[in-house]
Amino acid sequence: MIKFEEAYNIVKGINLKLAAEKVPMEEALGYVLAEDVLSDMNMPPFNKSAMDGYACRETDLANELEVIEIIPAGKTPEKTIGKNQCAKIMTGAMIPKGADCVIIVEDTQEVGKNKVRYTKPVPEINVCQVEIENKPNVNICYIGEDIKTGDIVLKKGTLIKAQHIAIMASVGYTEVLVHRKPKVAVIPTGDEIVEPHIKPDVSQIRNSNGAQLVAQLKAMGIKANYYGIARDVEGATMGLIKKAYAENDVILLTGGVSMGDFDLVPEILKTLEFDLLFQAVAVQPGKPTVFGRNGNKFCFGLPGNPVSSFVQFELLAKTLLYGLMGQDYQPLNLRLPLGKEYKRKKDKRMSWIPAVFTEEGTIVPVEYHGSAHIRGLGQAQAIFAVPIGVKELKKGDLVDVRQI
Repeated sequence: MIKFEEAYNIVKGINLKLAAEKVPMEEALGYVLAEDVLSDMNMPPFNKSAMDGYACRETDLANELEVIEIIPAGKTPEKTIGKNQCAKIMTGAMIPKGADCVIIVEDTQEVGKNKVRYTKPVPEINVCQVEIENKPNVNICYIGEDIKTGDIVLKKGTLIKAQHIAIMASVGYTEVLVHRKPKVAVIPTGDEIVEPHIKPDVSQIRNSNGAQLVAQLKAMGIKANYYGIARDVEGATMGLIKKAYAENDVILLTGGVSMGDFDLVPEILKTLEFDLLFQAVAVQPGKPTVFGRNGNKFCFGLPGNPVSSFVQFELLAKTLLYGLMGQDYQPLNLRLPLGKEYKRKKDKRMSWIPAVFTEEGTIVPVEYHGSAHIRGLGQAQAIFAVPIGVKELKKGDLVDVRQI
């Protein structure tokens, strides 16, 4: 048995990325970039107005201004602003030549036909942003202020989210080079489980692990290949694993990994020439977690209890899958104070405890009876870690928290 940190480092250390391929921008959500994305233009591409108002010269603000043009967004200005002149301008429109500031509509008054006056004291020009290139930015967004041509706007290894699609669209990156997503097999094992649509006999339970893992993969944007339940017969389990090995990059098994007479998975994996990198982890829930590699194929044998399989997928399997997709996966880990005291009887393993966030900014454990208590997990928003050697945590102690 190895410590959780060691198991995590083994999984994290798998230095293999799946082949790159191009996908349309509209389908890139959930993939990982295989190259940097560069801007093909300045952003903004021209000096533009940050507000609705009047584009004019700062030196003329004490005088009446003649409105010589109206400039909506998307129109190129036709006239140059001269002395005591201005152009009515809309947010996002191009600044006309000759103008060096925009006064907002709320700070002006119409004083005649096509005439306006600035109503604020001239020294109090409305400066909305910091100084850029030694010029006061008076409601003007300058060309290239956000992005310059050739700038890296998204880095290789970025997990693509909706906001990244917007950036790609803005720079015309419509064919996206990404690492392909892994093909993942899901195989629950056990004579005692039946599929959810079947009402169990007295000695049976419904297969929740299969549906759970398929859903966890879907949440990552990965389509699972579900192979059905492998019965506790060596030939049947081996046959399904062989088929999954031929058709997938990663196999996720649940159950059959502990020390019972019918826990066949570790020996079957060895027979199929998997190198088992670990077979037990000092973590709770999830001690009998197995991880094996055969060339560029991988297999997790996750525990049969549903909380165990859920947690170890989140902590270990997800790390491997994102790594294969080209991302250095760094989940958001928080340090939060406990909202109430926590105690446990044994301290030989690291524990991950289902919990909820509070309005006070603390984390509080939910009612939780152990690794089979899936209802407790269903109420949780996060899990927090209790290190080896710690039996008691006091209210206010800081703990490591992972949102789920």
